[in-house]
Amino acid sequence: MALAGVMALLIAVSRIPGIEKLSIWPLDFFRKGLVVHVIFSFIVWFFAVFCTLLELGIARTRAPSSLFPSSPLGNAAIWLAVFACLLLAVSAFTGDGVASLNNYVPVIIDPIFYGGLIVLAVALCVQIVRFVAGSGDRESPRSPLETMTGFAAAVFAIALVCLVWAYLILRGETPDEAFNEQLFWGFGHILQFVNVALLIGTWAYLAEACGRPIARAAIKSAGVLLVLAALMGPVFYGYFEPFSAEHNLAFTNLQYALAPPTVLIAIMAGIALCRCKGPYPWRNPAFLCLTLSILVFGIGGMLGLFVDGADTRTPAHYHGVIAGINLAFMGLYYTLFLPALGRSLAMTKIIFAQIFLFAGGQTFAAIGLFWAGGYGAPRKVAGADQGLDALGGYIGMIMNGVGALIAIVGGILFIWTIARALLKRRR
Repeated sequence: MALAGVMALLIAVSRIPGIEKLSIWPLDFFRKGLVVHVIFSFIVWFFAVFCTLLELGIARTRAPSSLFPSSPLGNAAIWLAVFACLLLAVSAFTGDGVASLNNYVPVIIDPIFYGGLIVLAVALCVQIVRFVAGSGDRESPRSPLETMTGFAAAVFAIALVCLVWAYLILRGETPDEAFNEQLFWGFGHILQFVNVALLIGTWAYLAEACGRPIARAAIKSAGVLLVLAALMGPVFYGYFEPFSAEHNLAFTNLQYALAPPTVLIAIMAGIALCRCKGPYPWRNPAFLCLTLSILVFGIGGMLGLFVDGADTRTPAHYHGVIAGINLAFMGLYYTLFLPALGRSLAMTKIIFAQIFLFAGGQTFAAIGLFWAGGYGAPRKVAGADQGLDALGGYIGMIMNGVGALIAIVGGILFIWTIARALLKRRR
C-alpha cells in the first residue's frame, strides 16, 4: 500500500506541465506509474492479505514440521513475492516497455514486468499448496474465515485455468493492449470472485469479533455459490468463440453472480450488528470496519448498475467496491493479524480517525467520479485530454480530488500505524 501511495504521488507530479522535459524524469511515466499503482494497490496488496490468511490456516495444522507446512517453503513464498515486487516496480522507471491500460490487470509490455507477475503468481500458488497440504491434519474445525480462504484458493485455481487457456490461444501474437485485454479478461473477472470470497470471510470474522457470529451454513453456502459461478469461466472458453462479443458479454454478465452471496452475508451481518444491546460500539475497530465496509462496498455496488465502461462512472464503481474490501482488510490487521503477532493496538483517536477518513474520502471521491462520468468525463486520461466542458464535470472531478486527498490521509495513517506496530518489539 505504501508503494502504491508513492506511485500515486509520482503520478500527480508527472501531470505538472513541462515535467517530461527533465532528463531525470522517466519517459511515459504517467501511464507506467498508473499501471504500477493499480498493480500494487489492487493485485499485490490483495494477494498479500490472501497469503497471510493462508498462513494463518497453515499455522493451525497439527504437523507444522511436515513437508508442506514448513518454514522453508513459506520463506520461499515470501522472498518470491519480494522479488516480484522489485520487478514490477522497476519497470515504471526504465525506458523500455509500453504501458497497456487494459482492464483488471494493466501491464507494462516488458519481459521484466511480465516476469514479476509470473513470480507473484508462483508465490501465491506455493502458499495455496501449503494450505491444501495441511488441510487434512487439523486439531479443530475450520473457522468461517478459514473456510472462505479455502474457497478463495479454489476460485483462484479456476482463474489460473482461464489465464492459461487464454494464453494458449494467444500464444505467438505480438503483445499489445488488445492482447493483454484478451489475456486477462477471463482471469480478471474470476479474480473478483476470489476477492469477494476473502471479503465475505473477513465480514464473518469481524462480526464474530463483535460477538455477533453469522451462521456457518450461510457462510458455506456463499462460498459454494462463488465456486459454482467461477466454474462458468472455463465453460465460457469452451462454449463460446474465445474473445468474441458473446464470450466477453458472458463474462461481463457473470459479475451479477457476485451479488447474491455478498448481499446475503451483508444482510445477515447487518441483522447481527443491529441486535447489539446498548449503544453501538463505534470504538471497536471490528464493528467500525465491518459497518463502514458493508456501507462503502454497497455504495460501490450500486454505482456499478449504471456503468458503460467508457467514462469515469466505471472507476467510481470499482473504487467504491475496492475501498469497501480495503476497510474490511484494515479491520483484519487491527483485530487479527497484529494480535496474532503479539503486537496488539489500543483503539486510539488516530485509528478511529484513520478508518473514518479512509471510508469518507473514498466514498466522496467515488461519488465525484460518478458525477463527472455522468457528464461524459472519459476514464484513463488526465489534464486537458479529459475534455471537461460542462460545469458538472468540473465539479465531479473536484469532488474526486478532495475525496482522494482525504482518503490518502487515512491511508497514510493506516500505513504509519501498522508499520510502527510491526517494527516494535514483540510482547
